[in-house]
Formats: sequence, structure tokens, C-alpha cells
Amino acid sequence: MKTPTEEPRDKDTILALLQATDRVRRSLSAVLRQRDLTLQQYNVLRILRGAAPEALPTLEIAERMIEKTPGASRLVDRLEAQGLVHRERCPEDRRQVLCTLTERAREILAELDEPITRADAECLAQLSDREKHQLRDLASRVAS
Repeated sequence: MKTPTEEPRDKDTILALLQATDRVRRSLSAVLRQRDLTLQQYNVLRILRGAAPEALPTLEIAERMIEKTPGASRLVDRLEAQGLVHRERCPEDRRQVLCTLTERAREILAELDEPITRADAECLAQLSDREKHQLRDLASRVAS
């Protein structure tokens, strides 16, 4: 078994991942702040847009989130209060609440698409297409 001192590069790698994550979060948060959204709220809206026209139960939204959080119901509560999410009871299972986007949310997401794409591109501008592909593959392996 290796001791922590045998793998100093692991710490450097983790630090680099954390710094890269912070850079991306700050960049995207700056765009979303203009629409009074957090990254987690945007993630919920993005998940619901991807599922459309199907409605999703809150539990499934929580499972699909990038940042796993036990507070998915509270996120949906806030989005509903902002007029961005509509909730209704599932007709087949009254215990389940199904969520869909409102028209206002679809409009906001459409307005955010271009600035988010631009922010993504700025974060990755120094990488070649090959490096972006490698980064995606490596990050996916670390995340799994």
C-alpha cells in the first residue's frame, strides 16, 4: 500500500481539479447571476428542459443533478415560487409530484444558451479539441 508521501502528484492533481472547477463555477455563476439563478437552480432547469415534454418527479431530478444535494425539493420550491417550474401530482401515484418548466423558464433558458456557451468556450479556450476530448474522458473516469 502506498503512503501519502509516495503520491505527491495526486495532491497536485486534486488541487488542479479543484481550481479548474472553481474557475468554471465562477464563470457560469456570473452569467446566471444576471437572471437571479444559482448553478443548482440552472441545473434543475436544464434537466427539466432535457426531459421535455416528459415531466419528472423530484427524486429523479435529484438523481440527475451534477452536484448531489438532499435539498432538491427546496430548489424546486424556490423555482416554483419564481414562476419557473410547475408541479402537479402524478395521476397514477398521488405520492409523486411531477415537475415541468413554465414558458417563462423556457424563455430564460433560451436567453442563457448563448452566454453560457460563450462562458464554456472561454473556460476551455486554451485547450485544443483533442485536449478537450481527453479532459472530458478523464473527468468522467474520475467522476464515476
